[in-house]
Amino acid sequence: MNELLKKTAAEQSKALKNKEISAVELTKAAFERINSLEDKLGAFNSLTQDTALETAKKVDEKIAKGEDLPLLAGIPLALKDNMNLVGSKTTASSKILENFVSPFNATVTEKLLNNLVPIVGKANLDEFAMGSSNENSAFKKVHNPWDLKKVPGGSSGGSAASVSSCEATLALGSDTGGSIRLPASFCGVVGMKPTYGRVSRYGLIAFASSLDQIGPFARSVEDAANLLEVISGHDPKDSTSLDMPVENYADFLKNDIKGKKVGVIKELTGDGNSPAVQKAIDNAIETYKKLGCEIKEISLKNLKYSIGIYYILATAECSSNLARFDGVRYGYRCKNPKNLMDLYTRTRAEGFGPEVKRRIMLGTYALSAGYYDAYYKKAQQMRALVTKDFTNAFENVDILIAPTCPNTAFELGAKSSDPLSMYLTDIDTIGSNLAGIPAINVPAGFDESGMPVGLQIIAPQFMESRLFNFAYQFEQANDFHNKLANI
Repeated sequence: MNELLKKTAAEQSKALKNKEISAVELTKAAFERINSLEDKLGAFNSLTQDTALETAKKVDEKIAKGEDLPLLAGIPLALKDNMNLVGSKTTASSKILENFVSPFNATVTEKLLNNLVPIVGKANLDEFAMGSSNENSAFKKVHNPWDLKKVPGGSSGGSAASVSSCEATLALGSDTGGSIRLPASFCGVVGMKPTYGRVSRYGLIAFASSLDQIGPFARSVEDAANLLEVISGHDPKDSTSLDMPVENYADFLKNDIKGKKVGVIKELTGDGNSPAVQKAIDNAIETYKKLGCEIKEISLKNLKYSIGIYYILATAECSSNLARFDGVRYGYRCKNPKNLMDLYTRTRAEGFGPEVKRRIMLGTYALSAGYYDAYYKKAQQMRALVTKDFTNAFENVDILIAPTCPNTAFELGAKSSDPLSMYLTDIDTIGSNLAGIPAINVPAGFDESGMPVGLQIIAPQFMESRLFNFAYQFEQANDFHNKLANI
């Protein structure tokens, strides 16, 4: 492997500016790495070599002319395959979109291209972002770079695996209930979910519209901060996009956190965690103490209901959003339908995978006459209480910490036949999606078998700068992020 691929984006940017390597050479090295690993890793659904090299050439032209480069220009990036890139396939890892070619760019994609970031390919995911292990893809499973017999986490498993294995330096994922942070934890990288509305969802294939948010993967907190700066900002094409100023998040990384208050979420620590995960949390507490922080135990009494709330709201919204995939306008269409109803039913039966069908059925039930008030309305009321718990907590502390997951990556197939067990994998991450607040995973240790453990840090709405500050200080006080998967 080209040693430069092991470097962070900041280090690669410096090498480009110093003309130690060209952007085209760096991008070609990324494709060589991808081609050498993909047979066993499965991180990509498709590659976009022509687009990436074209972008890289523009970077080299700017360097040759002595012009300033945009932030992250020339750094190879993997784009989750539920975000549109014009002229490329956008499949959401589903048979129903297997041959769909994007006619437009997502807003985040447009921002990346404007910053001359080479997009090397479309990363594999759980079908329509529904899953916690990346075993629900219609095309192939993604394997964890640290142990190919284990899952990378989901739904953004391809994005996380591509960064962890150095196939790409950066990646974008989407997070509905933990789908960035969980695979980041399992794959030993940084993964961050911004405040809801901080990043435009225009051009993202919707799963649950009130929960979905696009965010960065990287191998350092600094790189994640810079990538969030590139993709953030108000977008008139997205009615949920917030008109908030975009900060230079990297400027806040080195701020002193001495005297700040760190809250440890009571409900997410203790007996429910594996020994390695609890050890990582204990280490995080000691790290922040050494950095001069005050530690407080915080109780979020309604957080225990978050799984139930989420799987009512998310499935209800997915049943509505996925109604557009009917075989009429675009995507897969069944052969020789007898009539319109046959077209609908067979197209959806043949095009959707079992997990997507399960969630559509659950959501349709929750929204049906006679059950709407009992399930969907009640879940929305409980969501408000979870949000209030977080708001109250942040009146007493600056940030909250918790595990990203109660356990490390599990074996492929271990939970495939037990949906409830799989759903519980997201128990630590769902709360921040319900509340719409930013959260980040940073590498925090390893279990007895050498698999990564993640620490989750949570901040109030719009406080991404504070989130990155605390994450960076933890990262620099430890060396977990420096270890790479041996694949």
